[in-house]
Amino acid sequence: MGIPYDDVVIISQPENEGEPSVITVNCPDKTGLGCDLCRIILFFGLGIVRGDVSTDGKWCYIVFWVVGNSKTRWGLLKRRLVGACPSCSSACGISYYRSELEPPGPPDVFLLKLCCHDRRGLLHDVTGVLCELELNIKKVKVSTTPDGRVVDLFFVTDTRELLHTHKRQEDTYDQLKIVMGDAMISCDIELVGPEITACSQESSFLPTTIREDMLRLEMPDELPSSLTSTSVSVIMDNSLSPAHTLVQIVCQDHKGLLYDIMRTFKDYNIQISYGRFFIKQRRNCEIDLFIVQSDGKKIVDPCKQRALSSRLEMELLRPLRVAVVSRGPDTELLVANPVELSGKGRPLVFYDITLALKQLKTCIFSAEIRRRIIGDREFEVYRVLLNEGEGLSIPKSRIEEGVWKMLMGWE
Repeated sequence: MGIPYDDVVIISQPENEGEPSVITVNCPDKTGLGCDLCRIILFFGLGIVRGDVSTDGKWCYIVFWVVGNSKTRWGLLKRRLVGACPSCSSACGISYYRSELEPPGPPDVFLLKLCCHDRRGLLHDVTGVLCELELNIKKVKVSTTPDGRVVDLFFVTDTRELLHTHKRQEDTYDQLKIVMGDAMISCDIELVGPEITACSQESSFLPTTIREDMLRLEMPDELPSSLTSTSVSVIMDNSLSPAHTLVQIVCQDHKGLLYDIMRTFKDYNIQISYGRFFIKQRRNCEIDLFIVQSDGKKIVDPCKQRALSSRLEMELLRPLRVAVVSRGPDTELLVANPVELSGKGRPLVFYDITLALKQLKTCIFSAEIRRRIIGDREFEVYRVLLNEGEGLSIPKSRIEEGVWKMLMGWE
């Protein structure tokens, strides 16, 4: 039994301009489904202004009120959301959803090598094309040669799983050519091994002082007010429900807020039975979530409560870490964000970094994305070496603040 394929995800457009669109998901439940859906919505550049979640542990009903822009590809968004739900089978010519899930294998990794003439904002324009094509950047190495040429190495996976085909590669080349124009010299795509994007544990990738400050797993005593969200309140209560633990969160809204909450619960293998999220005035958010552990019981252990509460506070105060440091005579931008236990990174981080630097009129000399393990956590770390002539003309604090606000959606 099930529901028709087209009814699993329904997207309703607003009657009046300025009102949010409504996304309704009705499908079998699984732990982490809310996280997967929020990640897709974030990837499409949409903001969730309200949400309702209800499940009995087997079937779930989720409603998101989202705001986007005229470029949102709603049909493609629906297909991606449907794909995140438990898989479908066909019965009597009608597609239905079933709860049996077969974990997919690791996606193929491709190397996209670009050689081009440099210009301001070029890296952001290329990143934008890759996002539009649903090519996920797993690792990048960007360098500038003395004669002004740029060599970009993008290690990507294809959401559509078609990059091995000649047509998909031709489409990618054509879209890049449209954006880059005469600046493009060559473009090559080839399949590489998954070990290319494996997480690095080498200590030389980041200086010790930077690692300890940016990637520390505990909440520091003091945080720079310009690079954190405002105060976060997390209260856990077992007295209001006989079967669930109530988690009440009050915090400031930011881009991907609901995703940050959902991925934390997913990493802790916690299921949300009922939840409500909405934004009040001045970007203040209130979230009420009734949760259970993987065994279906509420959280009564004080140590587990403190651990979950502290983790939520950290993820909401510092969902990303940003710093601008001196690297000898050069200036370097560092951005780090935690990775889900499933291995998925945060969407659009590199896109937002390059957009912020483009708006600041700051040129990029080289860039690199790698993964590092600190303790039991994995981080994606972005290192961007800024052009000496351009980068040093702008105060470091202004670069930090500009990138931070772009990543948080406060630009």
